[in-house]
Amino acid sequence: MREVFQQELREVQERLVKIAELVEDAIENATSAFGNSDVAVAEQVIDSVEEIEELAAELDQLAIDILARQQPVASDLRLVVGALRMSASLERMADLAQHIAQLARYRYPESAVPKGLTKTFVRMAALDVEMASKLVELLRTQDPRVIDEVRDLDDDLDELHAKVFEKVLSDKLANNPTGVVDATLASRYHERFGDHAVSVAKQMQFFLSGSLD
Repeated sequence: MREVFQQELREVQERLVKIAELVEDAIENATSAFGNSDVAVAEQVIDSVEEIEELAAELDQLAIDILARQQPVASDLRLVVGALRMSASLERMADLAQHIAQLARYRYPESAVPKGLTKTFVRMAALDVEMASKLVELLRTQDPRVIDEVRDLDDDLDELHAKVFEKVLSDKLANNPTGVVDATLASRYHERFGDHAVSVAKQMQFFLSGSLD
């Protein structure tokens, strides 16, 4: 019975890694579509989110079944409960990648990136992709050092998010209301993606140490 339980816990971890890998692919493709006005890639991202949602729902059901049948305690309980919270954050990250792709699709064949903000969004995209990659590493290796790396990347992302707002509030974009809306939404999606990545990292910290601090 104990061997079955341990196999189920390994399956929880493996499923989290799989979902995180798909989220990494989604944000990488979404930011590429956004930056390059690539509607074909944008459509792929939009369609891919359904698979992530299905996998997250299956993981949630597995976690609930484990709680009901095995009544885990200590670190095992933290892993199962954390998995429920992490799957929700990963699913939301996929939704945000989808939103970025939808912006690219809405503005096609024009660019959704206002002039003067191209470099900023390239950097924000790189940070989001790196954070997603770090989550895959964290979930696979459970290396606590990666938690701080995710937080540091999120700090950089927050700084860029603030700079975007400074830019859209300046006179330079006054005659481009569509660009202001697109930039504001896209920046917010990037920033929220980072917030959810930090949330996953915090749940892993709770599993590893029993503390969220």
